[in-house]
Amino acid sequence: MTYVVSESCVACKYTDCVTPCPVDAFREGRNALVIDPEVCIDCALCVPECPVDAIAHEHQLPERQRAWIRLNRDLARQWPPITRARAALPGAAGWAAVADKVGQLDRRPGSRHRDESE
Repeated sequence: MTYVVSESCVACKYTDCVTPCPVDAFREGRNALVIDPEVCIDCALCVPECPVDAIAHEHQLPERQRAWIRLNRDLARQWPPITRARAALPGAAGWAAVADKVGQLDRRPGSRHRDESE
């Protein structure tokens, strides 16, 4: 069992959830985050930190979001870890209320940032 980042994260990529994660389970894509299910310890510390309610336990996802369980697993294998919060994407506030954003998901890995010391 694991927590999953869902469609609400796409094109927003708020990273407030990354900081409280005790096991560095978050992975970064170009315009979204995912949680590595092999690393997540089910602590739920990230859930209240997400300003767009994009994180839920896999068993609490609505049916239309269930595909994100597999997306998190698959993309976590390809995307690099993110361990520090940083600014959301430009225009994130406008994208926060948009539904059905799966078509906007950029599946390429996120780029490394200068503030990462890894």
